[in-house]
Amino acid sequence: MRSILTVDAPTQKVIGIRRTGRYEEIGSMIMELASFIEEHKITVIGPPAFICHEESLNAVQSAAEAGSADIEVAFPIEGEGRGSGDIRIYELPGGQMVRIIHMGPYRELPDTYQELFRWLGDNHLVITGPIREVYINDPKTTEEDLLVTWIYAPI
Repeated sequence: MRSILTVDAPTQKVIGIRRTGRYEEIGSMIMELASFIEEHKITVIGPPAFICHEESLNAVQSAAEAGSADIEVAFPIEGEGRGSGDIRIYELPGGQMVRIIHMGPYRELPDTYQELFRWLGDNHLVITGPIREVYINDPKTTEEDLLVTWIYAPI
C-alpha cells in the first residue's frame, strides 16, 4: 500500500497548453511546451504536470476510447513571460488535496488510481476538481521502474 497524505497545495503561476486528443499526446505536448519555454527563456521552477479534466475513471476510459480527452499540461514558472497561440500563462488553483506517489512505469498508473479512489471512498471524500499528475523525473533519462509520479486529487 502506498502512502496517501492530505496536503495544502499552493496556487501556482504556470505556462500551459490545453487541447482535446489522446492521452498518448501528453508527452509530446510537454516537449512542445518545453521547447517554447526554452526558446522564450521562461524560468521554470518545478516539474511538468498533466491536469486531467475527466471527472471519473469511466469518463477517462470513454475519452481514451474516443480520442476526446481534455488534456492540459503545464510547468510552474516565475517571472515574466508571454504565451502564444494555445500556450498561455495563468494561475493553477491550489487548495486541499490528497496526494499519492506512484513509482514505476506510467502504464501501471491505473493501479495507483484504483488505490487512490478506494482510499477516497473509505474516507468519505469527494474529488472537487481536476486531478494532477506531476512527473518528478524525466522518462528519457530515467529507467521505467524508477519513474516517480505524484498524483494530486483536490478534495
